[in-house]
Amino acid sequence: MRELLEFLARELVDDPDAVEVVESSDDRGPVLTLTVAPDDMGKVIGRGGRTAKAIRSVVRAAATRQGVSAHVDIAD
Repeated sequence: MRELLEFLARELVDDPDAVEVVESSDDRGPVLTLTVAPDDMGKVIGRGGRTAKAIRSVVRAAATRQGVSAHVDIAD
């Protein structure tokens, strides 16, 4: 899931070298925290949060397909 999230974020932003995904765990299960350059934050979130919601949906669907759960947080 980490690689998928990193790939999606790198394709959206202007500075792909600044994309970082940190994997951790909490009471919800595995959590992937996405960090991007401050100038690219709007591109990852999208208008009204649509892009962020789509990213979360794709990662969640891929995780479900592999039989695990994953949650995506976008660090500001």
